[in-house]
Order: sequence, then C-alpha cells, then structure tokens
Amino acid sequence: MTGSVVVVGGGTAGMEAAGQLAKAGLSVTLIEKEKYLGGHLREWHHLFPDRRPGDEVLSYLKNQIIHNNIRLLTGEGVEGFQKRGNDFIINTRSGDVVKADAVLLTTGFDLFRSERKEEYGYGIYDNVITSSDLEEMFHSGEIMMKNGEKPEKIGIVHCVGSRDEKVGNLYCSKLCCVTAVKQAIELKEALNKCKVFCFYMDMRMGGALYEELYREAQEKYGITFIRGKVSEVGVNFSKRLVIKAEDTLAGRPLKMELDLLVLMAGMEMSAEGLKLAEAGKLEIGENRFFAASDNHFGSNKSNLKGLFYAGTCTAPMNITETISHARSAVSDIINYMNSDRK
Repeated sequence: MTGSVVVVGGGTAGMEAAGQLAKAGLSVTLIEKEKYLGGHLREWHHLFPDRRPGDEVLSYLKNQIIHNNIRLLTGEGVEGFQKRGNDFIINTRSGDVVKADAVLLTTGFDLFRSERKEEYGYGIYDNVITSSDLEEMFHSGEIMMKNGEKPEKIGIVHCVGSRDEKVGNLYCSKLCCVTAVKQAIELKEALNKCKVFCFYMDMRMGGALYEELYREAQEKYGITFIRGKVSEVGVNFSKRLVIKAEDTLAGRPLKMELDLLVLMAGMEMSAEGLKLAEAGKLEIGENRFFAASDNHFGSNKSNLKGLFYAGTCTAPMNITETISHARSAVSDIINYMNSDRK
C-alpha cells in the first residue's frame, strides 16, 4: 500500500495508530507538541485495574513506532491545516509544511484545572493536590505533606470538574472513580497506618475488574467510602485541612480534619484539539470533544472527508479503549486510502 498520513498527537492513540499505519505500508508523519512522546501515560506510575507499571505500556508503544515508514516531529505543534482537493496541507508552528493524503487527530485531553473549583482550595492550601500530583508522588516514592511529614488522614474527592453544571461539564469523565480506588489502595500500601476516605456521588465502576478492585479496597484495605459531596475546604489554627461534607446515606452532615486532600480531576477536550477544531471547522459535540460522524459505526470519522479521530479527543477512555480506538481508526484510514479517496 502507498500513501501518506499525518498523525497529530504522540500519546497512546497516536503512537499505536502510527505504528499500525506504518506496518500497513503507509508513510506516516507523527507530530507531537511536547518534547517527549507518551502524553498522559508518562505521568502514570501504575495503571488500573491490575496496577501494571505504566512504563511497560509506554515501552510497548515506543517499540510500535520504531519503523522506517515513520517520521517523528517532536516539540512541534500544528498551527493549522487546509484541504486542497484530496490532499491535506498541514502547517507546523516552526513553519514546516507537510502534505498528506489523510490526517488522524489524536490530540487527547487536558485535565480539568482544579483551581476553577475554589471551594476545594486547590492552589490556595498547601495540602490540597490533584490525582496527577499524587501520581508524581508515587513516581518519586515520597508521599508527604508540604511540611515534610507523612499524612495520616487522607481524603479523596471524586468528580472534580465532571458532572458539574457550574463548570459546564455535564458528562462523566468515566475514569475518576476507578482512579480514586487505585490511588486509595496505593496510599494504604505506601502508608500502612494512614486512613483514607473517598467522597463520591455515585460509584461508576463500569470496566473489567473495576468492581472487584472496589471490593478489595473495602475488604482488604479498609478504605472508607462516603456518599456525599465535599462542600467546603478550609484550614484550622494548626494548619490542618478541615472539610465540610454530607453523608447522604446516613443523612447527616460531616466535618472532618485531614492531612491531605486529593482531587480527582476530570477530563476535558485538549486546548490543542479545540484550536484545530476551530481552524478546520470540525464539529464539536455537546461535551466539547470532537463529534464523530456516527456514534455507532463512525466513531473515528469526522465531518471532513479524509480526516479521522482516535482516542480521548472524542470522549474519556481508558488505555485499553484508547488503543482499540486507534486500531479502529487505522482500519478506517486503510479503507479510505484503498477506495473512498478515489
């Protein structure tokens, strides 16, 4: 097979798709705005539900793109693109121009900026962190408060920036609940004597082995799950965090002192993706991710012929789903190159 494809985004979906396209004989240019490939996967210490090291999956993806048919452009963003006839002209920020027969956008997601939820105190109080910040601590092997002490009482807040009318995100980010459970277990393993409390609206454990992990968290690790939203976070005279919440199952208000509060930040369409959507007049869904041409049999296709999507630029997905979605995009691109483009 002959032809050329530009893949924009060098995260999980982009690396998997680039490798598969190259193996099919297509010439691939993989463009990543960051210096390093891997996207958010590089941030994860272990993955749910089996807590496999994230580096193992990253190594697999790096091996995928070791191919003579792949040209890598890292540290290089895409400024815009045009379609001229059947060809795409992609303009990079450094002034490079790349011509291709098809384009695959794998621009991924951005984590919700937790400082937008002022009531949780992120960016205000030292010991309020995000799930991403906690993964950095797991990588370093040091889980500590700002004063250098190990936390003994830790709270985890689900649905920060998701299912929230106030910030305009009505959708569920899908992975926050299982991430909270995974991180709660890892906290208990790292800090055996600590107490961990998860505050949730609903536990949405809709993946293979997710429910089993949830049960293990309660039965083996003694993690406490409280159904109710945290309404306010402050500090007391001793500089400990004080949270106010409601236990909706018990029907009573709660006030609790904590050493550390972890916010499960939701997923939003990346700023890079939104910019390309505007530049290329690509359709955006109600959730502000890229809108597929058909939710059932066209999830990789855009409203522009020859331009495709893969991964979390279309909706929240886990790593397994992202890799599968990338492979599906490859199939659509091959079909397009063989017949639809002519």
